[in-house]
Amino acid sequence: MAFGLIIIGDEILSGRRQDQHFGRVRELLVARGLGLAWVSYLGDERGRIAETLARSFAGGDIVFCTGGIGATPDDHTRQAAAEALGVPLALHPEAARLITERTLEVGLPVTPERLRMGEFPAGAELIPNPYNRIPGFSLADHHFVPGFPQMAWPMLEWVLERRYAGLFHAEPVAERSLLVRGLAEATLTPLMEAIERNFPGVRVFSLPRLDPERRTGYEIDLGVKGRPDAVDAAFRVLREGAGRLGGVLDD
Repeated sequence: MAFGLIIIGDEILSGRRQDQHFGRVRELLVARGLGLAWVSYLGDERGRIAETLARSFAGGDIVFCTGGIGATPDDHTRQAAAEALGVPLALHPEAARLITERTLEVGLPVTPERLRMGEFPAGAELIPNPYNRIPGFSLADHHFVPGFPQMAWPMLEWVLERRYAGLFHAEPVAERSLLVRGLAEATLTPLMEAIERNFPGVRVFSLPRLDPERRTGYEIDLGVKGRPDAVDAAFRVLREGAGRLGGVLDD
């Protein structure tokens, strides 16, 4: 199953806040032998969020969604998720209890506006929040958490451990690469295509890096990744081929 990440918030797109979720979620997945297939950044626009969620619900991926689950006018994720699935919002009884407890603890009145944070699409399950106990929610394989990293990251880790432990390290992946100088990517492309044809389960990557001291010339981080039993053989072919083409190689 593929993992996707949706990061919601005008503050990310405007630059008022710097996104921290992509890097951390990638780390959480890689530590478990998993990886991200895609990432989407969205502003606080309910229609666009609903359209994106409708596509991702239909796609069958495991999706983490951060931000927009509060109860202020710029929070739209709960409503958009309900719209995407065609179900109503409903106050979750356990969420209402947790929100009430937390509200009284901090000396605030329990208002309809605060309880609104527990209104989730019908059928949602709660994701516990160790920071302040105000929960997120899950629907199918979509998991919605606050935008605050202190809350979101332990909540997503809880989801991974509780829901997807059976996927951890299920498909080992190896990666090997070298630096190539003196060759253009176009020169290496036929070699790369041949490796992907001849080694099923192996993908080739090419990451050029410009020389900051010159306007011409660059080096290429060239490598292969995929099934461990195929990567070593594919890398040998890649290295030998780049050498024959006249590249200067550095492992």
